[in-house]
Amino acid sequence: MALPSADLGDGTYRNPVLDADWSDPDLLCVGDDFYLTASSFGRVPGLPLLHSRDLVNWTLVGHALQLLEPAGDFREPRHDCGVWAPSLRYHEDRFWIFWGDPDHGIFQVNAPEIRGPWTRPHLVKEGKGLIDACPLWDEETGEAYLVHAWAKSRSGVKNRLTGHRMRPDGTGLLDEGEVIIDADRIPGWFTLEGPKAYRHDGWFWIFAPAGGVETGWQGAFRSRGFFGPYEERVVLEQGDTEVNGPHQGGWVRTKAGEDWFAHFQQRGSYGRVVHLQPMRWGDDSWPVLGDKGVPVAVQRKPRLPPQPPSAPATDDDFPGGRFGRQWQWTANRQDGWATQHSGDGLRLSCVRTVDAHDLRRLPNVLTQRLPGTPATVEVELRLDSEEPGARAGLAVLGDAFSWMGLQREADGSVRLVHRFAESGAMGAPLTPLGQWGRERDAAHPREAPEGRARLWIESGAGARCRFSYDVGGGRQPSGQVFAATPWRWVGALLGLFALAPVGGGHAGAALFTRFRITSSFR
Repeated sequence: MALPSADLGDGTYRNPVLDADWSDPDLLCVGDDFYLTASSFGRVPGLPLLHSRDLVNWTLVGHALQLLEPAGDFREPRHDCGVWAPSLRYHEDRFWIFWGDPDHGIFQVNAPEIRGPWTRPHLVKEGKGLIDACPLWDEETGEAYLVHAWAKSRSGVKNRLTGHRMRPDGTGLLDEGEVIIDADRIPGWFTLEGPKAYRHDGWFWIFAPAGGVETGWQGAFRSRGFFGPYEERVVLEQGDTEVNGPHQGGWVRTKAGEDWFAHFQQRGSYGRVVHLQPMRWGDDSWPVLGDKGVPVAVQRKPRLPPQPPSAPATDDDFPGGRFGRQWQWTANRQDGWATQHSGDGLRLSCVRTVDAHDLRRLPNVLTQRLPGTPATVEVELRLDSEEPGARAGLAVLGDAFSWMGLQREADGSVRLVHRFAESGAMGAPLTPLGQWGRERDAAHPREAPEGRARLWIESGAGARCRFSYDVGGGRQPSGQVFAATPWRWVGALLGLFALAPVGGGHAGAALFTRFRITSSFR
């Protein structure tokens, strides 16, 4: 672990507990263990699975989704599509995850253990604009239900929640569904989405955010029947804190009977970071989140056995050519992108592509989340390709991108290059090329006589990134400060890549070693 834990070591913790883009979190308690999943959009593997024993110290233990389906639709990057706002549940001795894909419908996967094996995605409800799905098994009656929200961009509908009766085995729905909460009828409410359904104290509860990711709030709804009518209350909002738009997450109860709520905060290029709020039930039987309805910054840890400080892994030596769980491709993986070998280091094939000058179009970029705190990223690179135009490097990837790395020139030399491309229309389709800025030099190329380089990115406040390198003469700065940008729903990413222009035959490879991210608070 190179980045700090949220655990302050004195019985308290500091928010956010996950300071990176773990978007739309949902969590679950099974015995002594807590599990969390999050949106993974178009990256693969998807549906990350995190584990904790105290709700503060988390580790990444796997992914539930190895391939996005329909597989053909995700052969190329679809950065803001795919897995939206999953719900994690435990029923009949199995783990279940339901989610909405706005272009295809509602899917589920399930497994006997959190580490799998997970089933292939099963389509529960087909349709456009179906998002943020959550199942509910009523243990009292044996009935099963499903609630979901709507994406106006695909369906023309939003600000309402639709409920269904569901088959108890989760394979399908038993009715056409009906609107159970129409927020157009609630004064001041807009963009209602992200529902999480529960049974508590004789009520059906739906925790659902509204107001948008930047400025919204967390709502709670209750009814004596699943299909309503529901009464509502705002239970968490920004107040006088710096936590904008605190909402969309899940409620969990510990074995000791304490209640906690995890939610996200939208932080621009850092994506949606995860906060943990204390929760209690008020005298009127409504939930009270945070400090009387506003987020807490520092809080007593849950009353659970002490745990060693931990945070999701970032560093990687790539033993045997394998990469850690923190890495995801930008589309469905294809054979041959990364090859295993006897030593350490990540060997990426220089994949031939017509899109060599635009990393946003490439499915073979290996990414992980940009840390939400100031940090220094470092990696060593060797270019093992004789192909003119072959290149490999370290990138900050978003709607705009910047990368530094090595390129084989037509005269056979290898040069250190630093390039960038400006943002285009946020969320614009990948074609035509003119809709996004073209790649340009950020600094003059420099010779790398041994075909090796050591690369750094220092990410400071506001995700402002400074690049530097060493090709044998000591560390040198390069280019201007680059301000990382997100996609519409996804924070900026760190990426490793290797590519080559179109042509015939194998184009060689690049070897990345000793990837490190270290905290650099200023």
